[in-house]
Amino acid sequence: MMIWLVGFAAFSQNDPQAKEILDAMSAKYRNMTGFSAEITSSLVNDVDGINEEFGGKITVKGDMYKLEMDDQIVINNGVTVWTYLPDANEVNIDTYNPDEDEISPSKIYDAYKKGYKYIYIGEETYKGEPVSAIDLVPNNKDAQFFKIKLFVSKKDSSLKSWTMFDKSGNKYTYSFKNFKENINPKDSEFAFDATKYPGVEIIDLR
Repeated sequence: MMIWLVGFAAFSQNDPQAKEILDAMSAKYRNMTGFSAEITSSLVNDVDGINEEFGGKITVKGDMYKLEMDDQIVINNGVTVWTYLPDANEVNIDTYNPDEDEISPSKIYDAYKKGYKYIYIGEETYKGEPVSAIDLVPNNKDAQFFKIKLFVSKKDSSLKSWTMFDKSGNKYTYSFKNFKENINPKDSEFAFDATKYPGVEIIDLR
C-alpha cells in the first residue's frame, strides 16, 4: 500500500525557499529519538472511480519502522523487511534495499535530499492549519511515482500529509494524527515475532 507530468522545466533548479522548509522538517524528525502516530492512507483514482481509505498506526525509530494497517503489517529494522498479511496468516521476509525504498515511512522526511528536484508551491490550508505545499519530482523519469506533494506545518515544521502520484492516475495520500514524539521504543519491536501468530506461513525471499 504505499505511492504527475506537466511543467518539468519549472523544476530545473531546486527552490531555495523549499529547501529551507524541507531542511527544517528533516531536522525536526531526525532530532527525535522516535515517534508514533495514527496514520490514514487513502487511494484515489478519478478515472477508475476508486476511492478507498485505510487506517492504522506507525512507529518510527531512526531508520526502523513498524507500519500497522488494516490489511497488512510492515516491519523494517534497517536490514530485514517483514510483510504480514492477516487474512492469509502469512509473512513474507525480504532483505531491505534502501535504493528500492526511498519513500518509506522512515525516510519521507529525507527523500528530497537525493534524486529529487523540489519547488515551493505556496501556502495552503490543511485541516484549518496553514501549511507550506512543496512538490518533489524525481530526476529519474522512469520512477514509479512522478510527484510527491508535501504539506509542512508553518507553525512547527511538522509533516502533516503527503500525496504520491503514479503514472496510472493513482493518488496515495498519507496523514498523521495523535502524534507522539520523542518516544524510545525497544529495537525488538522492529522485528516480526512469529510466536504471536500461531500457524503463520513464513515465506523467506532472502
